[in-house]
This record gives sequence, C-alpha cells and structure tokens, in this order.
Amino acid sequence: MSVGDDNERTFAALPPEGGRGFAHTWWGRTWLKALEDTALDSGQLKKGRRHAREGAVGAVSVRPGRITAVVRDRDGTGQRADVLLQEFDEAAWDRFLDMAVDRAGHIAALLDREMPPVLVEDAAAAGLELLPGIGDLEPECTCGAWDLCPHTAALCYQVARLLDQDPFVLLLMRGRGERRLLDELQARSMARASGDTPDEAEPASEGVRADEAFAAGGILPPLPAPPPLPDEPGQPPSLDTETEPPPGIDPGALEFLAADTARRAHRMLAEAITPGHQGQAVEGELTSDQDLVRLASSAPAGVIASRLASATGRQRAELNLAVRAWRSGGPAALSVFDEEWTPEPADLARATTMLEEAWEEPDRPRLRVSGPGRWAVPGSGAQLRLGRDGRWWPYRKESGRWAPAGPADHDPAAALAGVLEQA
Repeated sequence: MSVGDDNERTFAALPPEGGRGFAHTWWGRTWLKALEDTALDSGQLKKGRRHAREGAVGAVSVRPGRITAVVRDRDGTGQRADVLLQEFDEAAWDRFLDMAVDRAGHIAALLDREMPPVLVEDAAAAGLELLPGIGDLEPECTCGAWDLCPHTAALCYQVARLLDQDPFVLLLMRGRGERRLLDELQARSMARASGDTPDEAEPASEGVRADEAFAAGGILPPLPAPPPLPDEPGQPPSLDTETEPPPGIDPGALEFLAADTARRAHRMLAEAITPGHQGQAVEGELTSDQDLVRLASSAPAGVIASRLASATGRQRAELNLAVRAWRSGGPAALSVFDEEWTPEPADLARATTMLEEAWEEPDRPRLRVSGPGRWAVPGSGAQLRLGRDGRWWPYRKESGRWAPAGPADHDPAAALAGVLEQA
C-alpha cells in the first residue's frame, strides 16, 4: 500500500521474501538486470539480496528521479539509501504522450498495471528509454560507499517487487505521477478527437554542408589528449544473478570469456598508443585451434579447461604441452610444436652450417637428425627444432614426449644451453 501526493509515493515496508526471485514480470527483471550489470562487486549484490529477503528495507519513498529507504544492518544500524534515475524533460514527456495517445492499448495496459514490450519499444522509437540500462542507476548511501553497497542494492531489489505490482512507480521515477499522467493523456486524447492540434513546429535547421564542415576543420581547436591507459583491464559484469541461465549456458565460461576479452582489449589499446605502433606489422588472424590454445593458456583448472581440451580435439596432456608452447612464443611456437616441415635444401644447408659453427671443438654436442628440421642430442633428452622464420626452439624429453623447453633464439647454442644444463 502507498500513500502521498502525486509527486511522491511512500510504500510500507514489505515482509521478508522467501524463494529465489524478486521480480516476476519482464520489466521487473529488466530493472534487476540494470542493477546487476552495473555492479562492480557481486559480493555487495549478495549482501543486498540477503538484506531485502530478511525484510531489512523500511518504507520506500518514490519521487521523480529518486527512490529512498532506510536499510538496517543485522546489528540494527540504519543507513539511508538513495538510488537516482534520470528524469525525462518536458520535450521527452511530450513525445511519450503523443506515442501513448497514438495507441490506446498502451493506456489500457498501464491501467491494468501492465507494461507490454511494445509500449517500451514504441517509447524507444521516440527516443525514450523507459527502463534503465547499465549505469543508469546511481547509488547514494550514508554508509559512505562510493559505489553500489548492500543498502542501495537491497533497496533496488525491493523496488523490483514494487514495479512488479505497479509500473506507474517507474513512470513516477521518470518524472510523472499517475494522476497527472492520466490527466494529460485524457486532455491530449480529447484535443485530438476534436481536431485541435498544437501549432506546427518550426522547421528544423538545414544543417551544414559536409564540404563546408570539412573545410572548417583546420580552424577548429585540436582534440584533447586521450586519457591515460588504465593500469589493468576493467572488471566484466558479474553473472551471479537471480535469473537462472538458459539451458546450455555456463555463466562461469561466459565470465571467463568476458575477462579474456577485457585483457585483450587492454593489451591492444596499450599497443595502439605506443609510439611507432603504426609502423609495426599487423598480426595475422588466429585459427580456431590457435585461439582455443590461447584461451587454455589463461583458463583456470577445472571444467573450463576440460571443455577447451575437448574443443581442440587434443588429449589433456597434449593440450598442456600446446599451452606451454604458446606461452613460450605464441602462434609461431605452437606451429613448431604441431607441425613437421621439411626445409628447402638451401635452408637445410644453412641450418647445418649454423649448427657446426655454433660450438667450438671439443664443446660441440653430438647432434643427430630426429625428424624434418629437428636435431636431438643423444643421451641428453634435448632437441632443437628449426622454425619457419629461421629461429631455433629448444625441446626436452618428458615422460616419453618432446615438450617445449623455452623461447626461441637465432643462435642454436643459446637456445639449447638451458636444456643441456638441466639434463
């Protein structure tokens, strides 16, 4: 139950809520999605859900642009929590009213305490986002948190229950109370029925010709310097939500992929702003198998790593070796691990000469050919592989398999030194 005038409604504290979900309507769930997508710390969300379930949220006051409640911690301490949502201006409400009057079903749905998707879609077509998206909910709390805290999260979870019951709560947050909104809709409907229409709007400006705008570019001030590169990638949104994932969707795998994307974006940005970057060669696109090995190189042990192994078609032990190769030199190292290639006669002769000249007698190790472009040191468990780019890659015999043993070097003696030392 709510009390108050048309510009503010106060809802009595709701009883503790059992079960899993706070929202049952699609618009209530969208409200919670905006909350959960915005949160930087999933732990704060969990605490907020617990507060809301335990009935720690007091009476909720809803006003244009703001919702407020006192939320009590388990020790009885109360904190005033506010969540701000941007109001629509007069021009935006004019567009909303015109859109609603055009389709009488919209008004009927609101009176039935419903918010059909087509209403939200028509509003979006008019440039109005009724439901909040990521970053639209701005928290404030007397606990001093600069971001979402358990108190503001609990308030949002409680408001989702109110929205389920009455979508006019959302419209009040956007700036129009129920009575005023219905009065304006009725007045506009009657005016349209009688043939009275507002004055024609002034024609829009014709704008500036493209060639004129381009010609003026030389007199415009320079763009500001780009902001500094963050020290580390941003945190992807948490997928620890009230909504069960669809069948076949693994939230843990999605969070891993999102974090990987953030890391790659951070690296690409760092490279892009490095002086001389424009003169660097463009990296080739990875194959599907190469990208799976790359992902496995940063995947935590467990289900995700097992799925990546299955996707590559490799046995787990072989994938572990492929990951070691990737970490030692990326795609080039993985190619040396996976492929046997036969150098051209001239390349083979040049490689043989390099091997003979790399060590002085009597320190030169005895090498024998162990495959195309591969030389092993008998009795040492060490091997050199020649890459297509002319670099030498060290390998070591482990459990009967040749395993990558380090980065490449243009000098075969330097590449092999570490392996021989450990033999």
